[in-house]
Amino acid sequence: MRALRALLGAESLLTDPADCWVYGYDNSRRQALPQAVALVREPEQVGALVQLCASKLIPVTARGRGTGTTGASVPDCGGLVIAFERMNRVLELDTANRLVRVQPGVINDQLQQQLAAAGFFWPPDPTSAAVSTIGGNLAHNSAGPRAVKYGTPRENTLGLKIITGTGALVRMGTRTTKGVVGYDLTRLIIGAEGALGLIVEATLKLTPLPAARRTMRATYADMHAASAAVAAIMAQPIIPCALEFMDRAALNMVREFSDLGLSPDTGAVLMIEVDGALESVDQAAATVQQAATVPGMLDCVVARSAQEIAALWKTRRALSPALRHVAPKKINEDVAVPVSRMAVFIERLEQLAARWQIRIVNFGHAGNGNIHVNLLVNPDDHAEMRRAESCLSAIFDLVLELDGTLSGEHGVGLEKRPFVSRELDPQAIVLMHAIKRQFDPHGILQPGKGLPDLC
Repeated sequence: MRALRALLGAESLLTDPADCWVYGYDNSRRQALPQAVALVREPEQVGALVQLCASKLIPVTARGRGTGTTGASVPDCGGLVIAFERMNRVLELDTANRLVRVQPGVINDQLQQQLAAAGFFWPPDPTSAAVSTIGGNLAHNSAGPRAVKYGTPRENTLGLKIITGTGALVRMGTRTTKGVVGYDLTRLIIGAEGALGLIVEATLKLTPLPAARRTMRATYADMHAASAAVAAIMAQPIIPCALEFMDRAALNMVREFSDLGLSPDTGAVLMIEVDGALESVDQAAATVQQAATVPGMLDCVVARSAQEIAALWKTRRALSPALRHVAPKKINEDVAVPVSRMAVFIERLEQLAARWQIRIVNFGHAGNGNIHVNLLVNPDDHAEMRRAESCLSAIFDLVLELDGTLSGEHGVGLEKRPFVSRELDPQAIVLMHAIKRQFDPHGILQPGKGLPDLC
């Protein structure tokens, strides 16, 4: 501890268990006590800390604001938590080159407000944007609804500075939108959950704010009709900036707490937004609405004022409070399947729910098949939890059977690590472990997370 205090100063080092517990959890149900917490402000501090930990083989866990859902920022091996909340400066805003340089502790929503004043935005907008950090968004490649049109953090990041597992500072990427010199380490680091290096600076690619937006809510008799609409929407040239869905189980749950103003025959809802130039947005919305009009559509309402937009989003916004009321400790998984197979996936989920007697509610980002599967369980009911574990395993098998992936944007962390070998090729896992050793030869960064052990 003496060496840590010398590097940080007493005001930036927490060692009392009462203080450290606060940095031992994330948005999963996991929590563990670190031996110490370092509240860093500069990249040099991070490098020196990691170098010290590497010399003594002390585990290092990176933490933003703890909004992750897979245990990636939980220090289950003890050791040191490096908390980036004080590295929260916007270092440079270059509108001429459409980029911004930020430290990892900048809150997504606060950055968006600053960018909006200059006429720009950074496309990734996870649900946790009001409290999640840019570093956390990058570590998990967390995207949100706008990814259907604008892409994920991987498509919207030009370069990074990281601290490797030896304490070395490495700069990667460019300040230009084109560049093919060397390997693309930037995209490798994004989504690696801190296991290859700790992000201490990011150069983000900006997009001009659209002049206008139109919002629609389309209702369907069942998920098959809604899935057909999604496929039709994605097959035409106009890409919506948001394409969200809720299935029948989600709608029924929300109805228990809120009057949705929807027909009881509604089996699925699509929330659709189109943006663009003021002179063309209405035509774009009409084109998307026409594509969404498939057999099984019940109605489609287009909002033209802020009040009407808020009314249409009421259904979706009522979902999270209802989930917290019904199942405050639900199992929340995010998976992705090909858009054309969404309806089959939802139908098979209903069969699994009946088989294992587990209530399942689904919603998510329909435009890229990213589905949030919520198993509503009571963790104090051991028999129900055993059924839920079997059901979850079957869900993951189903995802892979349909050519999907086990995590769309939440990451792997501790929660999904036991299942990763079902998806990844064995030789790919060998290569990934070799890459891990190059970046982190002592294995101190995020130990026991992400990758399965080599057989």
